Amino acid sequence: MNPTRFSFPTLIHFGAGVRFGVKDYLKSHHLDRPLIVTDRGIVGLPFFQAFLNPLMDGKLEVQVFSEIWGNPTESQVIQGVRSFKDHQADCIIGLGGGAALDVAKAIALMTHHPGNLFDYEDEKPGALPINGPIPFWIAIPTTSGTGSEVGRSAVISDNETHIKKIIFSPLLLARAVFADPETTLDLPPKVTAATGIDALTHCIEAYLAKGYHPICDGIALEGIRLAGESLKKSVLEPHDLSSRSSMMMASMMGAIAFQKGLGLTHSCAHALSTVSDLHHGLANGLIINHALPHNISAAPDRFKNMASTLGLQDQSGKGFIRWLENLKMDIGIPNRLSDAGVSKDLIVPLSALAFQDSCHLSNPRECKQEDFIRIFTEAAS
Repeated sequence: MNPTRFSFPTLIHFGAGVRFGVKDYLKSHHLDRPLIVTDRGIVGLPFFQAFLNPLMDGKLEVQVFSEIWGNPTESQVIQGVRSFKDHQADCIIGLGGGAALDVAKAIALMTHHPGNLFDYEDEKPGALPINGPIPFWIAIPTTSGTGSEVGRSAVISDNETHIKKIIFSPLLLARAVFADPETTLDLPPKVTAATGIDALTHCIEAYLAKGYHPICDGIALEGIRLAGESLKKSVLEPHDLSSRSSMMMASMMGAIAFQKGLGLTHSCAHALSTVSDLHHGLANGLIINHALPHNISAAPDRFKNMASTLGLQDQSGKGFIRWLENLKMDIGIPNRLSDAGVSKDLIVPLSALAFQDSCHLSNPRECKQEDFIRIFTEAAS
């Protein structure tokens, strides 16, 4: 076996109410001018004001940047950097779903790095090095999907092309995470379903990804178990704190596990988000059961292990896919492209973009462009 290296992330405070420890945590690090980076929808919610008031009562000088919506874009990052500098902030609190947390990371990067954001695109020829100071920042997730709070990368869309670009560096990792499942209790069922299927997809594709990483494999399998037990209940009984807690943990576990790699489902989902501006989690959920059968012949034991972890009677690859299809139906995830407003006329451009995406390079079975055409055609029929 060839030598390899493993790296795992940051300090995590987990549990109901941990968000109220942020004030003391920042003060213990002599920080008192935070910029809260969040999205437009969150600032109007009662829990946001309940979070903000103790910070301000604690003599922190707080500025809120909330111009984030939809898929995160470079222009949002530029505005956020301007807000950070105008406030003379000494730290960042990223509060929200994956979009807000990714923008928070990108703002942290660009406060002390020259040039444009995409000069730092991962694996871009001639990319500038990420080697300057990064402001102290903490993450507070309010959805259980991307797991961006424990990730080292920010996925930001180009405003003009809508193509998602990855900015990656271990230096972008949050100094601490305050993962409080109470922040997810009032999420609408559709958001819970889309983000939850995203977390599950991360765990599944990380487990199937080729390469040797038994640590990630173990984390991914436990994430699959947690999501398998809790996703449906978190959608149908949104105020059940136990299922919300399990989904928040599964979300973080998926993001930790996928440092091993992802797969063809994500390549398809990235194409769907680029062409049709679909929410990333919804795109994953839409395509996963159409994409994964491509992998059964290459990893039958892995499919059996996932099915066994879920306690399925049919532990074949087909049995696992059937379970996914039933789960999607139970939580209201669309199963056809047309159900999500995606025209079958887009199959060829979708397939071309999916083939260009790097995620499928970790897939257990090689993917050619004609494979993506077959997958999208099946999803359209």
